[in-house]
Amino acid sequence: MEEKRFADLRYEEAVNKYASIVLAACVMRLKSLPDAEDCTQETFLKLYTKSPSFQDESYLKAWLLRVAVNECRHTLRDRRFHLPLEAAQNLPFPSPEDKQDISDLLMELPLKYREVLWLYYGLGYQSDEIASILGKNHNTVRTLLRRGREKLKIQLGGEPDE
Repeated sequence: MEEKRFADLRYEEAVNKYASIVLAACVMRLKSLPDAEDCTQETFLKLYTKSPSFQDESYLKAWLLRVAVNECRHTLRDRRFHLPLEAAQNLPFPSPEDKQDISDLLMELPLKYREVLWLYYGLGYQSDEIASILGKNHNTVRTLLRRGREKLKIQLGGEPDE
C-alpha cells in the first residue's frame, strides 16, 4: 500500500504534529471537548481521503484549520436541532484550578472574537491569513481583533478606550 504524504510529512506525522492545534481550534469554537474531538477526527479523515497536495507545511496547517472550522460550523448547525440553547451555552470546559488563565477569559467571549484572538495570539497568524482561514473579509478580521482586545481588557478590569 502506498504511503500518503502531505508537505513532506507522512500522514501519521501530520496527525501527530497538528492534532493538538486542530483540537484546540475546535474547542475554542465549540466549547465541548467531545464535539471538538469528533471534528478533529473528521478533519484528519478528510485529509486522508481527499489527499490534497501542499507546497509546504504552512499550507497544510492552514488547510487543516480551514477544514476544522467548517467541521465545527456543521456541528454547531446540527447542535441547534439536538440541544436546547441553554444546554449548548453551558457545556463544560475544563480550566486550570490553580490560576485563572487567559483562555478562561477567551472562552467567555462570543465566538467571533474568541476565534480571531486565538488564531492571532495563540497560533501567530496575521489578520490576512485569519481572513482566509475563516472565510471573512480582512477588514472584518481587523475589526474583530480590535473589539475582542477591548472586551478582554474590560474583563481584566481595565477601562474601555474612548
